[in-house]
Formats: sequence, structure tokens, C-alpha cells
Amino acid sequence: MPNRAERRAQAKANRKGIPQQYDSTRGRGRSGMIDEYQLQQKSIRLQDGTDGKEWKPSGGKVEEPETVLNTNPNYSDPKMFKAPHSVRQWFRVGSWTLIALAIIGFFVVMWLPSHPFWLIATVSGVFIVGVVSLFFTAGNSKDNPNLDQNGTAV
Repeated sequence: MPNRAERRAQAKANRKGIPQQYDSTRGRGRSGMIDEYQLQQKSIRLQDGTDGKEWKPSGGKVEEPETVLNTNPNYSDPKMFKAPHSVRQWFRVGSWTLIALAIIGFFVVMWLPSHPFWLIATVSGVFIVGVVSLFFTAGNSKDNPNLDQNGTAV
């Protein structure tokens, strides 16, 4: 165990500068190390425009990936929009038709002076059948042209 003088000297050294657990130089010179505080201050000065220099990017050219759907898509493109050609796709069209009819039915029921329970139940049932049937007719997400390679909608 070090004597009292050594402990006091160690405590005094610890009060100066960087605490030992954060000192990656282990007492050696700091000439080749990056000073994070100065970098943060430089970043703040660059953002404020008080550094005197304009920030310019130092990286290379950013290449934009080619997207399948352009900002102005061609809706007459036969590859993009095809008529339903399978039973599953026809059922999907039927599901969306049921949903659209149920929405129209909700608006009609909403403006009727009296709300018969059987009519509200029928319209709600048609809507539920349309939404649930979409889960069964949805198809594979890999064949969806509106998703990118990560499954994100474009």
C-alpha cells in the first residue's frame, strides 16, 4: 500500500487535466490525438457562419440509384399496370369493390333520418368482409412494384 505522500500526490495529479480512466494517452503526449471539444466548436462556428470559411463537402459524388417509378410515371405503360389475369387478382378487385360500396353505403346511412339497425349491420358486414378478404388475396410482397428492395413503399 503506498504511503500517505504518494496517495496525496496521486490525488493531486488526478485533479489536474483528464481523469486517469479517460486518459487514452496514459501520460504520453497528446500531439497526435483529436480534440473532440475543438471539433465541436469548429462545427458550431461553421453552422453559424462565424468561422470565416464556407463549408464545402469533401466526399465524392453521390450517385442516385435508379428508381422504378419516376416522379411523373407513365400510366399508359403496359408493364406497370396490367389487367387482372388470375383468379386471385379478380378476387382482389372484388374486395376493393366491396370496400368502395361499403364506404358509399356508410355515407348513405349517415344521411338517412332514421338509422335502421339491420342496414348499419349490413353495411358494416360488407366492409369487414372486404377488408378481411384483402388479407387472403394480397399476394406476395416480392411481386409488388410499389416496394423497393427493402420492402419500403415508394
